[in-house]
Amino acid sequence: MIHPEIGHGLTTTKAPFIENAQNRGEIFIHQPYELYNENNQDAWRKLYALLLPKWEKYANQKFREGVQSLCLNPDRIPRLEEVNAFLEPLTGFQAKAVSGYVPTYLFFDSLKRREFPTTITIRDNRTLNYLPEPDIFHDIAGHVPMHTDRTFADVLVKFGALAQLAAKRHAHLVNREEKMAKIRSNIQALSRFFWFSIEFGLMREGDRLCVYGSGLLSSAGEIEHSVESLEVQRYPFQLEWVINQSFEIDHFQPLLFVIDSFEHLYEEVNRLERWLLEGRLDHVSPGEPGVNEADLQTFLEAGDEQ
Repeated sequence: MIHPEIGHGLTTTKAPFIENAQNRGEIFIHQPYELYNENNQDAWRKLYALLLPKWEKYANQKFREGVQSLCLNPDRIPRLEEVNAFLEPLTGFQAKAVSGYVPTYLFFDSLKRREFPTTITIRDNRTLNYLPEPDIFHDIAGHVPMHTDRTFADVLVKFGALAQLAAKRHAHLVNREEKMAKIRSNIQALSRFFWFSIEFGLMREGDRLCVYGSGLLSSAGEIEHSVESLEVQRYPFQLEWVINQSFEIDHFQPLLFVIDSFEHLYEEVNRLERWLLEGRLDHVSPGEPGVNEADLQTFLEAGDEQ
């Protein structure tokens, strides 16, 4: 019997399978591989062909090694179980299929458990160069190769644990408005840290400036722009700047931060933890990203469960 949804494919924003899962309230799902149509597979092939020479020129060494370790196939969308068979023995991480947006608390808490929420849809052929929302190419080809490096994987685990710490810190507060204001500030600080490091981070590799942020590694247009363009401001990673810096997601980034190594990044996560405990993330600069009520609620509920 032919699956009734096969013709629709799993194109981002156009997949009935995903809409049905979301309508049922399902966040973690399975990857219905049979639903990928030829247009979906063609999008993966074209993206891989576009990015491969960019990776060779601009990506950090650990990422390039990770692509090889995962044995990613340039000609077809990977099955998550195949990816995990190579990934889990290296760092304990697994890619877990999701139906779309994952509440911030749950996303960060998943990292703590060495689980990476992974989008299973893929962008349309007409939007290959840039997509403001994640897809399977962004998640698997952009993020997951970095998860093969033990130090980077430990960064994610350490960072993920901060969500629970933030929720727990404010659980005792009686004044609901004060509690919500501090949690909102904490979420913004954590989100900005993740954005300017894990998603859009640059690093020094000897005398070479290279890319390790997954938002850059999965964008054929922005990866080169981030390193070469005179329009981009690049500064050494400074935590006080990062947590107070707004960002927008619908255009190339005009400001990026540079780390020295993944050991350096781990030290910055340790500092982020200390600042959280000291209350230095309770009043960060307002602005983007905004924090929606659903995200606030998940942090409140997590704190109440402590």
